[in-house]
Amino acid sequence: MTYLYDDPAAFAEDALAGFCELHADTVRRVPGGAVRAARPARQKVAVLPGGGSGHYPAFYGVIGPGIADGAVSGNLFTSPSAQDACSVAAAADSGAGVVFSYGNYAGDVLNFGLAAELLRARGIRAEHVVVTDDIASAPPGRSEQRRGIAGDFVVFKILGAAAEEGLDLDGVVRAGRKANAATRTIGTAFAGCTFPGAGTPLFTVPDGGMGLGLGIHGEPGLRDVPLPSAADLAADFVGRILAEKPDGARDRIAVVLNGLGSVKHEELFVLWRHVAARLRESGHVPVLPEVGELVTSLDMAGVSLTVTWLDEELERWWSAPADTPAFRRGEARREETVALVPNLASELAGPRYTTATAESRALAEAVLDGLRAVQKALHEAETELGAIDAVAGDGDHGRGMVRGIDAAVAGAESAWQDGAGAGDCLAAAGDKWAARAGGTSGVLWGAGLRAAGEAIGTESGVVDVLAAVDAFADRIVRLGGADPGDKTMVDALEPFRASLHRAPSPSWSAWAEAAAVAETAAQETATLVPKKGRARPLAERSVGTPDAGAVSLALIVRILAENSGERTR
Repeated sequence: MTYLYDDPAAFAEDALAGFCELHADTVRRVPGGAVRAARPARQKVAVLPGGGSGHYPAFYGVIGPGIADGAVSGNLFTSPSAQDACSVAAAADSGAGVVFSYGNYAGDVLNFGLAAELLRARGIRAEHVVVTDDIASAPPGRSEQRRGIAGDFVVFKILGAAAEEGLDLDGVVRAGRKANAATRTIGTAFAGCTFPGAGTPLFTVPDGGMGLGLGIHGEPGLRDVPLPSAADLAADFVGRILAEKPDGARDRIAVVLNGLGSVKHEELFVLWRHVAARLRESGHVPVLPEVGELVTSLDMAGVSLTVTWLDEELERWWSAPADTPAFRRGEARREETVALVPNLASELAGPRYTTATAESRALAEAVLDGLRAVQKALHEAETELGAIDAVAGDGDHGRGMVRGIDAAVAGAESAWQDGAGAGDCLAAAGDKWAARAGGTSGVLWGAGLRAAGEAIGTESGVVDVLAAVDAFADRIVRLGGADPGDKTMVDALEPFRASLHRAPSPSWSAWAEAAAVAETAAQETATLVPKKGRARPLAERSVGTPDAGAVSLALIVRILAENSGERTR
């Protein structure tokens, strides 16, 4: 478990602050993460790994010459927001563009994708290298669906070396994607990890067993198997990875034997002895192998093995010097100079409110009342939502929803104080939700609320309920790409919308009836197999449990119905 913390909800931010204070000579904190304290003396591509916190040394532990120019850091196991990514990119860019690199998770893909669009619109070239190394999460024929786990580190290292060598943005991206295509990882868990302040781990493993095919966000293994000896585990790991050797690959390989947080180095050394022997027996030559903790999962007890098949280019980059707080190799150059850079995040987040009518200002007070009622309900449901999510996900849904609604209420209240009308208050709530919560649900709720706010506008004191709900739902469906039956929030959202459209009039009683439909639909997702998000690799485990996103959406629309009913009595 995690023993030391102040406010559990602020653990990730507090850890980042302490890290930046400790390494103030080489790293500086910026909104959304951290960057090198000194900027390059020459223009070079900025390599920016990122994702949720809880994986140290990934991601900010590898900021420095030879690897990363900065890191985008979200809440525990939660994707950072697009605003966070923009902020870090603006601080790290030296004029040659930026490349984001992250694991293949829906929230990361959405948020970094939005960030790249915003950056390009403002003249900063931005590209992506998505890591898909986890062979347990999808078969070879669907490798694009695989998760990114400890193979992240190899890809980050090669991206950083290529950038230090002076390659342009296209060249650096090519190097990273080449490394990802040559990388395979398999992992196993012996015990689950525990969030700060939580009394129980996100999952448990049967006595005498292990969970094969772990994720790095507190997800359990894909299946439980008997705990083997170190020699047998090494044979299993090496056999599974060598079975996926790329066609035409050479026999020189980069190897990472990674601890997930609670496995002692001595145990890793015992395992490495057998892994090294198996690899050499197969004719492979490990090049500068790494054994230790490089991509962790809080206090999870687990290990993973990563192999990257090297050609001459990849071996040169893998072997190149690096000098970061958590990883050093050789003598890395430090040709840098300090330069101040405007913070793009503040530019993106600046309020732009139109003049509101008195009627819209009055409606804005009702919007605030509804948001506060939802805030109270989500705080009360946080633990339950987290428990639902932990069955086949990372258990962060309750915490993410609480962070999002708290930020949304603060954003709407600030907008109201600045004279905003109902639509702008709701849009401001959405922007703050997305910026603070991160993750898939953060970006979807943020975008949906903004769309609803735009539909409401700032002139009328009466809401066109159907137009607002349609705008909210259409934005979420377009961004998330989910269909009914995929076991997502859409499975509650679309029945809710359809019920409203069937009602003779958009009254609060019609909303209440639609909310009841949404709650029924949310519970019925228990029979579905997930086809999107982090629960997809653990699809069978999720059967029998409803989707956390659908449950939270149904809760919110019910609370809004109850709140509206109270206001009209």
